[in-house]
Amino acid sequence: MTMQRPHGRRGAVQPRFDELDMSERTVRRLVMSLAGPSIIDNLLVTLVGMADMIMVGRLGADAIAAVGLSNQPMFFALASFMALNVGSTALVARLVGARDHDGANSAARQSMVISAMLGALIGVIGFTWAPQILAFMGAEPDAMGRGIPYLRIVMVGVPFNVVAMNLTSVMRGAGDTRTPMKIGLVSNFVNVFFNYALIYGHFGLPRLEVAGAAYATLLARVVGCILVIGFLATGRFVISLHLKADYRPRRETMVRIMRVGLPAAVEQFVMRGGQLMFVRIVASLGTVVYAAHQVAINVESLSFMPGWGFAAAATSLVGQGLGAKRPDWAERLARGAVKYAMVIAVVMGVVFFTLGYPIASLYTNLPEVATAAAMVLRLVAIVQPFALTNFTLGGALRGAGDTRYTLLATVIGVWGIRLPLAYLLVVRGNMGLLGAWIGMTLDMFVRALLVYARFHTGRWKKIRV
Repeated sequence: MTMQRPHGRRGAVQPRFDELDMSERTVRRLVMSLAGPSIIDNLLVTLVGMADMIMVGRLGADAIAAVGLSNQPMFFALASFMALNVGSTALVARLVGARDHDGANSAARQSMVISAMLGALIGVIGFTWAPQILAFMGAEPDAMGRGIPYLRIVMVGVPFNVVAMNLTSVMRGAGDTRTPMKIGLVSNFVNVFFNYALIYGHFGLPRLEVAGAAYATLLARVVGCILVIGFLATGRFVISLHLKADYRPRRETMVRIMRVGLPAAVEQFVMRGGQLMFVRIVASLGTVVYAAHQVAINVESLSFMPGWGFAAAATSLVGQGLGAKRPDWAERLARGAVKYAMVIAVVMGVVFFTLGYPIASLYTNLPEVATAAAMVLRLVAIVQPFALTNFTLGGALRGAGDTRYTLLATVIGVWGIRLPLAYLLVVRGNMGLLGAWIGMTLDMFVRALLVYARFHTGRWKKIRV
């Protein structure tokens, strides 16, 4: 197998498709060389998120609710950056596949500048309107008291977070998943260390409880941003940042980015908006039930790490394959990514179904919270193969620039299935948390079928980026 690593540029997997055989061994190596580091990176993020919630959960159900209700609107705000991240990733992958590294670097610089400006704007808005945001989310008074300072602190870190997200996204588009993994390792260590120190007051630092978790998140995001900019400033990677380079937005490049990115941004707004409404339905059941929901979501996120990893691999390899005028390789590699994702899906399904209660008990001392979380984890265990299919093939379609279809699938799944069912089963059917999660799992099932059907048609091979 031949993979180009340009002289003086580290970390990138850039296959020369004309020199490769289509053996299963080659497919496995290409997919895992990109998916492996991304899975490790996402595993670190997920485990750190779990550690955060476990440490916060020991402070009580109101602490869990405060953090969960604060994070949802922040995730919604970050959806605006998907326009740049997805569009830039797809464009960079195409340009790298065509061996146009100067064009790839120009696209990366322009998207970074726009991300920084939008991130500063959203950070100011979130900081200023934190009480109103949490009130809209349906936070009860016990969660409001801890949620407002938490939300304000993490909003300060939004500009650093979005710049780091943007730059690591384009690095993955260029075939470099190892460097983002290394950066994630350091920033996640910072997060865990200061979580432990500031939540409980260790190592001579004050006990800040929920606010301590927010400060740890802020520090980790600042460190991650500094590291990714520092790495790229060395000029030793496919994507590089130089102080004297041209950072001015160029209309042609921005149009190419937004052609792919705008539908992706709308998709994220649709998704995050649906999640906000979904959370409001669950929050209406009370703080204890919402705490169980938040614990279950946190445990379920274990399955996101392979999903995001294989999605990143599919996005980069499909984009590079199409850029190199090899749609046959793009399809072959995407199908290979789904195949290996299925193995992980089965394993995660077994874990959720059999070990839900012991894992949920790590988060809380309240048996009713752990029992409710374990109940819905058994439900979501059944749809793991569909969830990872949606992740992986959705990544492949985005790498091809087919973001309008992924938007359509999300609208149908979230707003056509998840929310109506959750409302009917929770509000009308009095089924509680179980009713809400039935709606969510059916949404996953439907979206997976829609994405698979689109990929099978092959129309994504003809989309221009």
